[in-house]
Amino acid sequence: MYTRSVEAGDAEALMAIYNAEVIETTVTFDVIPREVDEQLEWIAEHQGAHAALVAVDPDAADGPRGARGEIIAGFASLGPYRARAAYATTVEDSVYVGRSGRGRGVGKLLLEDLIAHASAGGFHSVIARIVGENEASIRLHESCGFTLVGIEREVGRKHGKWLDVVELQRLLAESGPSPH
Repeated sequence: MYTRSVEAGDAEALMAIYNAEVIETTVTFDVIPREVDEQLEWIAEHQGAHAALVAVDPDAADGPRGARGEIIAGFASLGPYRARAAYATTVEDSVYVGRSGRGRGVGKLLLEDLIAHASAGGFHSVIARIVGENEASIRLHESCGFTLVGIEREVGRKHGKWLDVVELQRLLAESGPSPH
């Protein structure tokens, strides 16, 4: 298994993974599934410093297929943490693993490569904001050096219930040029 940068031809595969979470779970606070044009816009926004990666599983027999015909097991992205200029060296991460890729190291591969990308891009801090009931994602982030910095109580509501957001952070070594 390996990661590569997201491409426009990956849109359908990303939607297959993401929209299942929108419809069936609380791991994303989106409530409306993405359309192709929205996914293509998201991909365009995740080139360069605020990158997105896909995990390709050459051994998988089934799953959503990406731009090159490979099975996409999951994806991860960096995004701006806040709009104000002083936050420019902090990013927020997102990691989504397709159902068939869970428990196979896909999330760890994606998050480790995403952290390396953030560090090489000159970012100083990565924030993860995870719905409180997503223990697997919390454990994944902790295994990659993130520490708990706070809990936002009942800040979201989906599927008829109030949801907490757990915030974790990882400081990166200053190894690259500033992204701005």
